[in-house]
Amino acid sequence: MAGTWREVVRLQFRGERFRDHALDLTAVTELRQFQKIVAETAKALWRAANPERERLPARFEDRTRLCLRRIEEGSAVAPLEIYVQDLPQADLWEPEIKEVREAIVLVRDVFESVERDMPLPGRLPRELLSEYTEWGKTLGPGEAIDVEPAEPQGRPARVSGETRAKLERFAEAPHPATVEVTGHVLEADVRQRRFQLWMDDKVAVGATFTEEQEGLVTSALKEHHSTRVTVSGQVDMSPQGKPIRFTRVDRVSTQPDEVPPDASARPIEEVLAEIASRVPGQEWAKLPSDLTDQLDHYLYGTPKR
Repeated sequence: MAGTWREVVRLQFRGERFRDHALDLTAVTELRQFQKIVAETAKALWRAANPERERLPARFEDRTRLCLRRIEEGSAVAPLEIYVQDLPQADLWEPEIKEVREAIVLVRDVFESVERDMPLPGRLPRELLSEYTEWGKTLGPGEAIDVEPAEPQGRPARVSGETRAKLERFAEAPHPATVEVTGHVLEADVRQRRFQLWMDDKVAVGATFTEEQEGLVTSALKEHHSTRVTVSGQVDMSPQGKPIRFTRVDRVSTQPDEVPPDASARPIEEVLAEIASRVPGQEWAKLPSDLTDQLDHYLYGTPKR
């Protein structure tokens, strides 16, 4: 099917290994990992922008696939492209997924932030940090990869052994996030004004409460079997994406716990069948033959249809 190749990023491999614009075959690992982080980042960005939608757009993965069609001079420069088809259904979806370019820019911004010892971009999906730290693993001393998005133009960012080591330290450290957590209060210290909110049997997050919230928290502790507590605010998030402790509490609220369904309860159809079996047959015979079709007529007296 007709379409157009569009360059979206240039990766420049620097180092003696890549002289005479030769791309060492071990660099294929780096191209594969770059494809993976771009694709996963594009998915995360799309989901963040479309929280009400469950499915990705049609052929999302195919349309985010990066291709290498040539190697250019300058150590070894790998221009990566996407293929945009001229589809007659273009009015049903965008011919090019914009999150691909956004993801590439975000990758550049992440490594630029690491280079400059600045905080990582807030829009970075933290659950993907481990994938970012895998990029550049085959690079030796004196080797690097420069990543330069095709648009918007800007300073390339460099990936090297040093930047990877910095990023790994970022990935291992807790990071701030704004969240809303719901659980049960099983521990509370009135003197220190602290409590533990248990989200399940194994995961708990620490939080503080004010003097005005003391009654709410202690009541939730006393009634922990039937009361859930929701806390909103900023937390330290673990590298695995789990909240560790609240560093700022914005709101605390309670609500009745949801009663789990009784697994031993009989299905409603069995109960109804048992009730029906107690009605004598002659009583069933008195029901009009068109009861189902004319239910409103027999219940409310409306004219028959």
